[in-house]
Amino acid sequence: MGIINTDEWMKRQFDNPVKICSKFADLFENDDPKNIYEYLLEFGMYRPGRTSKKSYLTLLESKIWTKVGDLFNKYKKLWNGPDVPVFIFPINEENRRLMKETDGKAGVSFKDKVFLFLSPGDDIKEIEALFVHEYHHVCRMHKIKKPLEKYTLLDSIIMEGLAEEAVNHYCGKKYIGNWCYFYSEKELVRYWDKYVSENLDLSRNNTKHDMLLFGTGPYPRLLGYAIGYQIISDFKKEGNFSIKRSLVLPANRFLDPKN
Repeated sequence: MGIINTDEWMKRQFDNPVKICSKFADLFENDDPKNIYEYLLEFGMYRPGRTSKKSYLTLLESKIWTKVGDLFNKYKKLWNGPDVPVFIFPINEENRRLMKETDGKAGVSFKDKVFLFLSPGDDIKEIEALFVHEYHHVCRMHKIKKPLEKYTLLDSIIMEGLAEEAVNHYCGKKYIGNWCYFYSEKELVRYWDKYVSENLDLSRNNTKHDMLLFGTGPYPRLLGYAIGYQIISDFKKEGNFSIKRSLVLPANRFLDPKN
């Protein structure tokens, strides 16, 4: 699998993203391509227009598909990861909120696929950071062998923390998400006690799970992400941490580093 030739698809059907989505509908249980497109829009997939067309052409000229392919081969070998399809599209640059929150790059990963939404302004190290984060999710989902329907809030926050620690390790602190710095350790302890500790067993299908993870509604922004990164940072201080080993450790192991 690896990098899918979405560049070729867009050469022919750039103005019809629903038609493009029909090409991988089988990966979404043959859902209606329109529903798939609407879903991917939420994560940053482009809307057809002059700006997005220009972005696509610039990405094409900079050989992004080849460069991400090299990243895929590197980390697949390094982590003994699964051979999943990786889909690359321009990000929706006209969504100002999205661009501000993501610095012009976004992604979404599943156990069997990865989507990356990029803009021409991204340097290759920024793209590597995004890829590392998303592909780390895929590898962990494969290696811990836990059914997705049984994932809890604890599983999710640990997954996000581990993925961003992988970014820190392979790309450098400069490239970790700004949400890693949103809150002080003191604030995170308070938020843990107030919001998170009693909700660790929440199913990912529970509405409150995503509210806590992403920090929506009454909760601090990207709360679960920030707490996850802090948990992994604390775990590292106890020594014996490695990215490859952490891929297979169950989530509750990170709450008790001395065992």
